[in-house]
Amino acid sequence: MSGKLYLCATPIGNLEDMTFRVVRTLKEVDLIAAEDTRNSIKLLNHFEIKTPMTSYHEYNKIDKGHYLVEQLLEGKNIALVTDAGTPGISDPGEELVAMCYEAGIEVTSLPGPAACITALTLSGLSTRRFAFEAFLPSDKKEKKKILEELKTETRTMIMYEAPHRLLRTLEELFETLGDRRLTVCRELTKKHETAFVTTISEALKWYGKHEPKGECVLVIEGKNRKEMEEEAQKKWEEMPLEEHLEHYMQQGNDKKEAMKKVAKDRGISKRDVYQALLKKE
Repeated sequence: MSGKLYLCATPIGNLEDMTFRVVRTLKEVDLIAAEDTRNSIKLLNHFEIKTPMTSYHEYNKIDKGHYLVEQLLEGKNIALVTDAGTPGISDPGEELVAMCYEAGIEVTSLPGPAACITALTLSGLSTRRFAFEAFLPSDKKEKKKILEELKTETRTMIMYEAPHRLLRTLEELFETLGDRRLTVCRELTKKHETAFVTTISEALKWYGKHEPKGECVLVIEGKNRKEMEEEAQKKWEEMPLEEHLEHYMQQGNDKKEAMKKVAKDRGISKRDVYQALLKKE
C-alpha cells in the first residue's frame, strides 16, 4: 500500500501562523521534502521536529521527483514544504503533485499561509474575481505577451516582485495597462508589514525617490468593464458602416445577421443600420 503526499503550508514570516495540523503532520511523516533544507531546518528546530529532510527544488525536481514517488510507492508518507507559504504556488510542487497522481498516489493539502491571498485580502481591491500571475517571465518577448494579455483583464491581478526589479515592473505595467489602482504589499506578516494603497503612477513617483525594500506582492485593479464597452463602441462608431458590415460578412454571416451584429455593436436598431446603408447606395 502506497503512502500519502502531504502539502504543508508554512509561515511566510510570522511563525505563529504555523497550524497545529502541519506541526503534527511534519512530526508524523517519514520524510520531509523541502525547497531549501537550510531554511527549513530553522522552522523544524523551532517546533522541535526531528523528521529527516531531503531537498526538492527547481533544479532537481525531475530526478528527486522520481525518487520521492518511489518512496511513496514503497509506503512512506512524505510532507512537501516550500521556503514560505503553500507548496505548489510559484514553486515546483505542482510537478510532484502531477507525478503522484500519475502513479496513483494519494495527495492532500493542509491549508495555511499564502502570500497571494494574504495580499489580496489586504489590498482594498475587489476580491470576488482575481487572477494570479506570480513572477512575470524574465524573457522580454514572453513578458510583453503576458502584459498585453493583462491589458484587458477585468479581474483583480496579483503578482510577485523582488525589490530590485520593482521600479522596472511598475514602468512596464504603466506603459501597458495605463494608470490603475494598486496596492503594494511588503514584508507580509512580518514586523515591518506595509500595504501601500496607491496607483501605478503614484507608486512610480514614490519608488523613483525611495529604494524598494523587502519582497513585494502587487495587487492591481482589473480593467473596468464599462470602460471596455465604451472603448469598443467608440471603435465601431469610428469605422465606416460598410466596413463594419463587411467585417461580419467576411466571417461567414449573411447580410441580415451581419446587420444585426453591427446594430448591437453600435447600440442602435437594425432598422437604423438598414436606413443608413440604403442612403449610401
